[in-house]
Amino acid sequence: MKRSLCLLGVVVWIAATLPAQARQPDPLADTTEIIVVTTPGWDSPEGTLRRYERRTRHDRWKAVGGPIAVTVGKNGLGWGSGVVSVDELPRDAADPDKKEGDGKAPAGIFRLGKAFGYAAQSQPGWKMPYTSLTSEVECVDDSSSRFYNKVVDRGTVSPDWHSSEQMLRSDELYRWGIVVEHNTDPVVAVHGSCIFMHIWRGPGQATVGCTAMPQAEIESLLGWLDPARTPLLVQMPLQQYKSARKQWHLPGLPNARGSKNSGSRGAESRGK
Repeated sequence: MKRSLCLLGVVVWIAATLPAQARQPDPLADTTEIIVVTTPGWDSPEGTLRRYERRTRHDRWKAVGGPIAVTVGKNGLGWGSGVVSVDELPRDAADPDKKEGDGKAPAGIFRLGKAFGYAAQSQPGWKMPYTSLTSEVECVDDSSSRFYNKVVDRGTVSPDWHSSEQMLRSDELYRWGIVVEHNTDPVVAVHGSCIFMHIWRGPGQATVGCTAMPQAEIESLLGWLDPARTPLLVQMPLQQYKSARKQWHLPGLPNARGSKNSGSRGAESRGK
């Protein structure tokens, strides 16, 4: 008995002295709302979005609404930088990484930032912080700028960039959207910028890095999100999602397959 107690004590001591990064922290520990986007594979520009919520971190995830067809980057997905470090991702050596201008949307787990839109105010009942887009609001994609990967009002700063995206577009794509906090903590040059969830052009019409969907669906999504519940976006190919599910306590996906949207690809929305 003494020997067993001693061995138990040694095991407890070793666990207590392990580095924090080796303890497999749960990136979903503080959230009770998640958006799950899966695609059939790394190269697929189309996928499926599902919403889940739970009352507390100890409860089971419950689906909210039905699956939604979405489009992602025209070249699929690549691992990005979010709340999980690159070393903790369920990756293989051959997996792609997200880079500036690669036409891929980021895969991983990401916080959601401010909602945005063409209206002066967000819709009644929406809870996420909101930015009203004007002709002065831009997202900087020049990696040499100190404002790289930031949405800024050029009238309030001293512009030092040579490339940016005008957020007040002439089309409807950014009438409503939300910032995906990819490559934000820290911001690393050329690792990708200006990633959003927003309105799509139509089925099968991919973006160059964002996740897009019908206007009614983004409106429903923004009406559901609550910053007090620390919402997260979980986005990755289906096989990688299955590999990560147990480790990160993710919900199971019923009959999960990527979406098979019809329609030809057309002009692409931006997002780097």
